[in-house]
Amino acid sequence: MGNTIGKMFSVTTFGSSHGRALGAVVDGCPAGLKLSEKDIQIELNQRRPGTSDLTTPRGEADEVQILSGIFEGKTDGTPIAAVVYNKDADSSSYNNLINKPRPGHGDYCWISRYDHYDYRGGGRGSGRNTIGHVIGGAVAKKILKIMDMNVVGHVTQIGNIKANKVNLNLLYEYSRKNAVRCADNQAAEKMENRILEAKKEGNSVGGVVETIVLGAPAGLGEPVFGKLDADLAQVLMGIGSVKGVEVGFGFKAAEYSAKEINDEYYMDQNKVKTTTNTSGGILGGMSNGMPIILRMAVKPTPSISTPQKTVDLENREEVEIEIKGRHDPCICPRIIPVAEASVAIVMVDHLIRSGFINPCKIK
Repeated sequence: MGNTIGKMFSVTTFGSSHGRALGAVVDGCPAGLKLSEKDIQIELNQRRPGTSDLTTPRGEADEVQILSGIFEGKTDGTPIAAVVYNKDADSSSYNNLINKPRPGHGDYCWISRYDHYDYRGGGRGSGRNTIGHVIGGAVAKKILKIMDMNVVGHVTQIGNIKANKVNLNLLYEYSRKNAVRCADNQAAEKMENRILEAKKEGNSVGGVVETIVLGAPAGLGEPVFGKLDADLAQVLMGIGSVKGVEVGFGFKAAEYSAKEINDEYYMDQNKVKTTTNTSGGILGGMSNGMPIILRMAVKPTPSISTPQKTVDLENREEVEIEIKGRHDPCICPRIIPVAEASVAIVMVDHLIRSGFINPCKIK
């Protein structure tokens, strides 16, 4: 089972939605990095449930405890283990779903492979397991800050409602001003209404989330296997409910000629830059020094309260189920810190692999 991402800077996650706890082990973090539980908690609070009407009402504080890897307030080069205990799990809503795979979920696939399956909230396949992503990403973000790099995500689309473009320098500030986490406040209001409308109907809605890396140097990534865009796409596709990933123009690039979208170079105060950024900051599998632009399509939350058809695997018959419990009517707002964390992990891994960061100690 794939539970680890990264080579020289790696994150292994563990736990399940209704188990005792969830967490992560971060290995390969250089010694000397100032790190506290508060640093991780700030990131976890961004994905915590129950923060608005747009999220699940599950009442989890998601308080993190660091178990190892920190000495006198700094990393010591050993594995960093951190845990978050589940305190508000209610498994009663899943008793009627035993051997009845939920439409849109991975239940049937898990049962087919492992047979013995934790059906409570999706078990290991639950979106709650992204707590481990965020723990690892919090460590990675602290390292990126030292490198004058930043990763920021925002919602660009909910359903058929799209946001207008905003200034990159204002992106983080603007995208945190509303519950949808969209940098366009006018579009955000319409998006929020669309999500609440779906919630009222016992339904859900999907959208598009964009993640941007600012300050990345040129030369990160490998030219064949281990391309930077391939690793970034892999980690984003590894997030539950993500069904597609684009870099730069993505699929839109198929509509143009090379003359129209080739990013031409120029000099800016002795720095090489490009006049446009249709490539999304990555060419030949490596970063070119421009902002790295990534987008992912997020499907609607599959747990909805309207009746759906499935099969009873024990009795081998078709049945109808209604999913109860506490679920997000739209995953997009809470998936942003997960996307930021995932991207940050890959960026730090490549910074170490490419020699930009000393693997032993923070200078």
